[in-house]
Amino acid sequence: LECDLATNLVGQPLVRQQVMKGVKEFLENQNPEKPLVMSFHGSTGTGKTYVSSMLIRYLFQGGLQSPYVHQFSPIVHFPHAEQIEQYKENLKHWIQGNLTTCGRSAFLFDEMDKMHPGLIDVITPFLGPSWVVYGTNYRKAVFIFISNAGGEQINKMTLDLWRAHKDREEINLQDLEPAISKAVFENPQSGFWKSGIINDHLIDFVVPFLPLKHHHVKQCVISELIQQGLEVQPGVVQEVADSILYFPEEEKIFSSTGCKTVASRISYFL
Repeated sequence: LECDLATNLVGQPLVRQQVMKGVKEFLENQNPEKPLVMSFHGSTGTGKTYVSSMLIRYLFQGGLQSPYVHQFSPIVHFPHAEQIEQYKENLKHWIQGNLTTCGRSAFLFDEMDKMHPGLIDVITPFLGPSWVVYGTNYRKAVFIFISNAGGEQINKMTLDLWRAHKDREEINLQDLEPAISKAVFENPQSGFWKSGIINDHLIDFVVPFLPLKHHHVKQCVISELIQQGLEVQPGVVQEVADSILYFPEEEKIFSSTGCKTVASRISYFL
């Protein structure tokens, strides 16, 4: 996993550092006090889904297809606000049932920024340091929350630091944590709004994904060409990278969509 992150995850030193620290500590502990809980934050195309699926691939045979890996999307699984009480009941039973089957299960919650406030609180008892809950031992489970919330703040701070001549590689977690907390945990529109998960400090690792620069996008283009079995032509790499929108308007430093649209753009330039 460490090697794969170093080789294939473009421009995210903080992510590599935080994810490896979290996973190593958790797996080396034969009797963890609580499940591993990580929350990924950043704007579109910066690698949140990519890292979560990579992590699952190394932890579970069959990766995301494993019967012990469970993904939730608010749009797919919890679309109607008026049915929130039913969703809470369903979610609690689903997690409880699957942890009874296998204590070493993983639960991925995508698009937490679109989750109905209050819904996620139903899983709070599963995340804490108790030994057993509802008759289930669940301390070896993994929970990953993925959210675009905080992305704007991360982008703004990265841009401010760039303007202050601080390289993005020098940015540390302490630079970003207060802004992420405010955007994610104090936002009435957020799935974490007034959540017990936050109040009880149950998230072990808040992982910020930084916006990507032009040379990072070029790396993504090269990776994608190799993956598609195509020849890496410097001209094509440059054209694809140049075709993406960058912000801010004047300096055009960071990609507006990260590497998200790279794969679909390649065919236009071949």
